[in-house]
Order: sequence, then structure tokens, then C-alpha cells
Amino acid sequence: MAIEVFNRREIKYMLSDEDKNALLEIIGLYMNSDPFNKDGKPYSICNLYLDTSSDELIRKSLEKPEFKEKIRLRSYGTVGLDATVFLESKKKYDGVVNKRRTNFLLSDAYRYFEDGTIPENPPVKMNHQVMKEIDYIMKFYNLQPRVFISYDRLAFFEKNNSDFRLTIDRNIQTRREDLRLDSPAYGSQILQPGQWLMEAKAFKAFPLWFVEFLSSRKIFSTSFSKYGAEYKKYLQSKRS
Repeated sequence: MAIEVFNRREIKYMLSDEDKNALLEIIGLYMNSDPFNKDGKPYSICNLYLDTSSDELIRKSLEKPEFKEKIRLRSYGTVGLDATVFLESKKKYDGVVNKRRTNFLLSDAYRYFEDGTIPENPPVKMNHQVMKEIDYIMKFYNLQPRVFISYDRLAFFEKNNSDFRLTIDRNIQTRREDLRLDSPAYGSQILQPGQWLMEAKAFKAFPLWFVEFLSSRKIFSTSFSKYGAEYKKYLQSKRS
């Protein structure tokens, strides 16, 4: 989770309980569990997605353009104001995702969102080039926190091949109030009971065993987006 800059393809799949269980039965032959999955249990990820007052970034993203971008603040679980969090930009062009991130103290991140102040001597190591790029996007669009999204994750890395990674998410919760990472994770559920969102992540080709697993279970890729699903649900609530 410490990688600050990378490029890769990210393909998503929706799994049933049966699909997920079948995958977990064989995955130990090919992949190692993320060390944050202690005793095989999921770890929690919390995000604040930043957008304009009119939700311009997610509206453009749902139009499926060739290029799209997101800015978010991420923590691993509910954290305190003195915790290290990660300010990230995520851009996608021609199917390849470029992710860049820098460390932030949560209290400094809140101040940055309020008045644009970037700490001169932060207590955590900051990637200043990444911060400069994110700051430009923040000011260009006048971004502010708009949505909280949290989920529980199982993550795996292929043995002897750090290029291929699988994540399996459940309990995806969203809200548009109390937009803080030091508040507990709660909100509306995005997935139906018994659904799991899997992402396969690699720059090169997916391994043969994984492709064969998808084929045997008749699992097909989906364009599902957590933020996109939240925004569609938000629009429906406004119409009702």
C-alpha cells in the first residue's frame, strides 16, 4: 500500500458468494494474501472523493470518455486527526490506470481542503511533485469532498509476480454527509447481499490460471464503479 506512482490495467468483475468461495479455495496455490488481511480477514478502506459542487468529474466519468480522472483522500480504517492518510489522483486513459499518491496528516488534509494550505514542513513524508500535480487539479476544478465511500477488502499478490494483484471488496457503504475519515464507516449499501466486487490489476497479461477460472465460472468483466454507482443512486433519491 506504500506505492506512490504506478500504471496498470484494472478489470472489474461481480462475484457471487459461490464464485468468491470457489476462488478462495484455489487462490493459495498461486497468490499470497496481503499482510493487512490478518488471519484471512478483510481490512477496511475509507475514502473521501472530491468533486465540484455539480459533481462534474463523476458525471464526465459516467459518459465513458477516453480520459477521466478522480481525486480522493484515503485512509485504512477509521483514523485520528494525527494519522497518515493518502491524497491520490487516479487517471485512466485508453484502459490504463495511472495512480499517484502522497502522504498527508489528516488534520493537514482537512485544512488543505478548507483554505488550500499545503504544509511547508509536514510531519509525514510528502511527494512534492505529486502534490503539485494534485494541487493544480484541485484548484482548476475547485474540488471539495463530496462523497464518503468505505469497503472491506481482501487483497492478494501473485507469487513471484508483483505485477498481478486481485482485490475482492464487500460492504461498500456511501454517504454525502459527515465527510470525515475520523468518523466511523457507515452509509447506504451499494452491493446487493451476496455480491462481491473483484478487481484484477496488472500491466501485463493476466495469468492463465486466472483466465481459466473466469471461463469455468462464466464470470465476465463489468464497468462497475463505486463512485459511479453511488452517484446513480444519489440521482434516483433526488427524483423520488
